[in-house]
Amino acid sequence: METDKETGMAATIPPYLSAFSLAGQVALVTGSGRGLGLEIARALAGSGAHVLLNGRDAAVLDARVAEIAAAGGTASALAFDVSDRAAVREAFARIAQEHGRLDVLVQNVGQRNRKPLADLTDDEIATLLDVDLASSLILAREAARLMLPQGRGRLIAVTSVAGQIARANDSVYAAAKSGLNGMVRALAAEYGPLGLTSNAIAPGFFATETNAAITGDPERAAYFAKRTPMNRWGRPDEIAGAAVFLASAAASYVNGHVLVVDGGATILM
Repeated sequence: METDKETGMAATIPPYLSAFSLAGQVALVTGSGRGLGLEIARALAGSGAHVLLNGRDAAVLDARVAEIAAAGGTASALAFDVSDRAAVREAFARIAQEHGRLDVLVQNVGQRNRKPLADLTDDEIATLLDVDLASSLILAREAARLMLPQGRGRLIAVTSVAGQIARANDSVYAAAKSGLNGMVRALAAEYGPLGLTSNAIAPGFFATETNAAITGDPERAAYFAKRTPMNRWGRPDEIAGAAVFLASAAASYVNGHVLVVDGGATILM
């Protein structure tokens, strides 16, 4: 293989690495205004996809689109609330009209309400299940409707290690994330024969804005860091490789899998 004389790097991309390219594809990443969703959006754009960034704050999304463009990628803002059924239908109609296709859906939106089950109201439980689980089913359905005519597509749900391990006072979140794990397996069986794959990424302890209250507390931060064999929190950008892999042709035979990205936390006794 030829190398660049100045950098020593490969002058051309090896054929096996081209399988990770997302050039020409359209990807929707929900909850991508910040945190892990933003890192996933950046990575998909960096791999060649046109990324549709989603959230409820249009101004934030516009700023992120500009950042991706400055880094050489392409992206658009698509602001809507994933729990608003009419808004979801309108968003997918817009995708069909403006892009004519959808190749990748990454579902990253989630809510959490850490309270004992006895203290949660009926409405609070219903809202959490709606945002964290029911909305994901509806998004997957709408995405599949665009992907099926192509005979190819990637459905990716960002779940959590809370779908496999649990802590007290977090029952509804854990139940919803377990449900998402079941969803990706069921959709893998349903859509696999039609050319679509369905997988999940289960993050562990990542130092994102959502966890700022914990990472800012030395004692609590150290407790969670020690729960991993690597003895540290994950950096948000460390989620990117898993997302690109599952979205790409390199994962063409990966279906119904939950890829855990947690530094080994779920295997530590």
